[in-house]
Amino acid sequence: MDRHKVFISYHDGRTQPEGGDWEWRVKFEKLFTRAEVIQSGAVQDGDIDPNEDVEVVRQKIRDKYLFDSSVTVVLVGERTWQRKHVDWEISASIRHTTHSPRSGLLGILLPSHPSYRDPGGYDRRTIPPRLYDNIEAGFAKMYGWTEDPQTLQQLVHEAYLRKGTVLPDNSRQPYAKNRTGERWAD
Repeated sequence: MDRHKVFISYHDGRTQPEGGDWEWRVKFEKLFTRAEVIQSGAVQDGDIDPNEDVEVVRQKIRDKYLFDSSVTVVLVGERTWQRKHVDWEISASIRHTTHSPRSGLLGILLPSHPSYRDPGGYDRRTIPPRLYDNIEAGFAKMYGWTEDPQTLQQLVHEAYLRKGTVLPDNSRQPYAKNRTGERWAD
């Protein structure tokens, strides 16, 4: 099976009191790049000016960070759905442009998410809304955390194959700012 270039979208949160999922991203990369299952990429803290225009940021994410990735993996923790950059990364990754084809998409519930043991039983309003839209459209799927390289390789490859057969849903308005609360609402 092919090794895919994977863009990792996650809630960094190292500078926020509630924290984020940076440690899970690091663990994910170590586990799966060492096993040569994926070639990893992610936006690092401070790479993007949070005050730039939404469209400029989305284009920068697509052209600089996503241009050579084939699948985007969203690491979903308890507060990931709140983050504007996660929304923008998902949106940019599923857009097909002249410089870059769209990426496949999948979500992985982290142990920091209340429903990680039951990936089919999560509250849809506790995952990123654009990810949820694409799960509903059949473009993306949600899974629980795994440390098995063969399982992850299979999930990533299936997401890669889906991108060529199912159209994504990118109709939701992008986040203008980070959100708060326990759940999102339309």
